Amino acid sequence: AGQPTLRLTDPEGQRLALLAGGSDDGFAPWRRSPVPVEFQIRGLGHVTLTVDRLAPTARVLTDVLNFRQSGDYPAADNANLRTVVFETGPGGPGAEVRVEERPDLPPTQLGSGGVHHVAFRAPNDSEHRAWRDRVRSAGIGITDVIDRFYFKSLYFREPGRVLFEIATDGPGFATDEDAAHLGEKLALPPFLEPHRAEIEAGLKPLDSSVSSPAPPR
Repeated sequence: AGQPTLRLTDPEGQRLALLAGGSDDGFAPWRRSPVPVEFQIRGLGHVTLTVDRLAPTARVLTDVLNFRQSGDYPAADNANLRTVVFETGPGGPGAEVRVEERPDLPPTQLGSGGVHHVAFRAPNDSEHRAWRDRVRSAGIGITDVIDRFYFKSLYFREPGRVLFEIATDGPGFATDEDAAHLGEKLALPPFLEPHRAEIEAGLKPLDSSVSSPAPPR
């Protein structure tokens, strides 16, 4: 979509893309990274949904979730099909959803290399409940509020069968550990702690060590 793009897959087969030309707004360098600051990833960009029919998904994004259509471009591997861009708020990274209409592709199955759901943020409990009521009033089935300890969640499927989550910002992942050490060990909410051994046994080891800090710039 006009940006230099490097497409890749991770070891599980998940499709990823690195985009050049991002903004430094909100970027906080990780000083312990072996990657020099000027080459570090600035943040998360858009998410791309692949559906067989664009119109029903577009209606949910615009009429229910308050996105707006802001452009389109040819699909990456089929110039005859389009990818449509939807934005909310200021748009740009973290506020953009792209939808590929791909009736030529077979249905997929959830598994390694797939994304389970797409999550949207609600700043507090009252707005969270308001979104639940708004989705229900549109005739879309949605769960009741689910307490995940670190945040509260609502789930619903849009017409293209993509699972959407609306999650509160708080209480936050620093609820039970120091924010400076997030990600250094597996943290579990209290309701999953009794199953820690079973959960850890099913995880692949992840090397989170850092060989050396990046030199000052």
